[in-house]
Amino acid sequence: MCGIFGTLNLAVSNRASEIFSGLYHRGPNAKGLSIEDNVELFHTRLSIQDLNVTGRQPMHHHGLTIVFNGEIYNHMELRKEYGLYAESNSDTKTLLMLFELMGMKMLDKLDGMFAFALYDQFRNELFLARDRAGKKPLYIYSEGNGTAFSSELNILNQIFRPEIDYSSLSGYLYLGYHYRKATPYKTVMELENGHYLKINTKTGKQFQIKWFDMSSCYQHNNRLSYEESIDELDRKLKLSVNRRIDSSDLEIGSFLSGGIDSGIITAMAALHKPSLKTFTVRIDGSYDESPLALQVAQKYDTQHTVVDISFSDLKNNIEQILINYGEPYCDSSAIPSYYVAKAAKKYVNVVLNGDGADELFAGYRRYVPFKYFDFFNSGKLSKISAKILSGVLPTAHEKKSSYNYIYRLLKFASYSDILKTYSAATSDIMVGYEDQFLIDPDLDDINDDLRRINQLNLSPLNKLLLMDFQTILFSGLLSKMDIATMAHSLEGRSPFLSKELLEFAPGLADHYKINGLNTKYILRDLSRKYLPGDLIGQPKRGFEIPLKNWVENQLKDIINDYLLSGDAFYPSIIRKNFVLDLIAKRINISEEKRAKILFDVFALEVWYKNISRSNLSGVHLEASLMQV
Repeated sequence: MCGIFGTLNLAVSNRASEIFSGLYHRGPNAKGLSIEDNVELFHTRLSIQDLNVTGRQPMHHHGLTIVFNGEIYNHMELRKEYGLYAESNSDTKTLLMLFELMGMKMLDKLDGMFAFALYDQFRNELFLARDRAGKKPLYIYSEGNGTAFSSELNILNQIFRPEIDYSSLSGYLYLGYHYRKATPYKTVMELENGHYLKINTKTGKQFQIKWFDMSSCYQHNNRLSYEESIDELDRKLKLSVNRRIDSSDLEIGSFLSGGIDSGIITAMAALHKPSLKTFTVRIDGSYDESPLALQVAQKYDTQHTVVDISFSDLKNNIEQILINYGEPYCDSSAIPSYYVAKAAKKYVNVVLNGDGADELFAGYRRYVPFKYFDFFNSGKLSKISAKILSGVLPTAHEKKSSYNYIYRLLKFASYSDILKTYSAATSDIMVGYEDQFLIDPDLDDINDDLRRINQLNLSPLNKLLLMDFQTILFSGLLSKMDIATMAHSLEGRSPFLSKELLEFAPGLADHYKINGLNTKYILRDLSRKYLPGDLIGQPKRGFEIPLKNWVENQLKDIINDYLLSGDAFYPSIIRKNFVLDLIAKRINISEEKRAKILFDVFALEVWYKNISRSNLSGVHLEASLMQV
């Protein structure tokens, strides 16, 4: 795994030390810089494959230069298929040879996670690309005919100081995340998953191409019987796990919770690689899944470690955890993810995880009602009835209660526009408080995408799954795990997000995913072959996050320090009295939602204070350089 940065028509090589410093955690083993014509390419390396010098970057081949972040798990298979040979076993070298052979059509062949920049000197073209799911980040800054890109948003701010986009930040506060290409800056976008950018290096003209479209996978019914489907799932998942183990020249481990996603990954990995190292989190004050995880570890004789997290030092670490994201980020599960990655790094450099299983196979509880009812098009009478009922019923307070579940169903059935319905069913942060915004949230892109998906000839369940792939997975979960692991120079690999499974799972019949009230039905069925019976019926838990407790205890003082500050930033976007009333508990709202909103605003403040400090130090640095 690596960190990449580069520019076209924006010379910044005189600031190389700053850039390498900002990328260091992504690649502490080596660094490199290539300057060719008007293109500068920077790279820092975390050595996983081809550990010798032949794997170093930027890498050159017949007029092509590349900086690459990621792993291509099937690259040796592709070499064999197309008769390619090189002394180096580097997957980066394979990419260069494939590009020479077929250009960007090579992307369709790749099973892996990646973000790369490839400069073709002869054709005067620069290509920037991301993988199907968007596992590895890539941010792009534009200025006139100049372009810069980076694995890290923080570096782009540090070098170029782009103008803040208040409407985008308002959108973040509403949704709880920046949607797809949106960032906090007007001149910076995140390159979307399954896309690449082609730039003419002479004119600076850009062309964006979508090379992978998840919606087309959902429109393809694989028409397999249930028995054929479960056998095919077994084969494809084994292939994915084995590839992700075999493509590492270093020791590999696996995150192991008490659920079936990480459990089946661990089981398949342990069968392929004996003495696998496994890691389980035990969080003080939360449901303890470690006994269930231990059953899997003992069954497959793994080298098992239980990581106890008390969060006693959370107040001291929370700012740095959030600053790592380079933008406001309020998914509180980023906190335990950070701690478990830190612990795992002591033992391994690469870990497997179960990311993507819930979004592909319908693992969340909210998917069940969408299997049986189209909440996106529920009709005027249904919406009126639901609105009346949800208005009469008292506010729900307990996240896990059956009453709260029914209450939320009524709420998202009552909304007249699709964005409110979707937001209420997912993040559910600012729905119902739209009148508290001083700046209208920029929600055009997500509204357009939701309407487009709603027009597709898909079942309500598959519409929601596709929406979640676009939003919850891409804009939330994957960036969370990438930042949490790379903060400790740890590489995370996700077998459920392989090329084969992304193309296969969407075409499964709805009742293979949701059967009765059972989520992830086909995956649970397959897991009977590999896991102890106690795990099979366990509900989806993920990290049990005591956010209400944190907001009231460990983080109360620091949140109040930020939100009650006289120079707080958020009152430029949202009404200050609304936040003050939340702090003082003067609003009739569930404790869970109150904590989510306060943490949402707190994350915005931490981000803004950090970039303000960064920009101020940059001004002082430039002034001192001018005096010299």
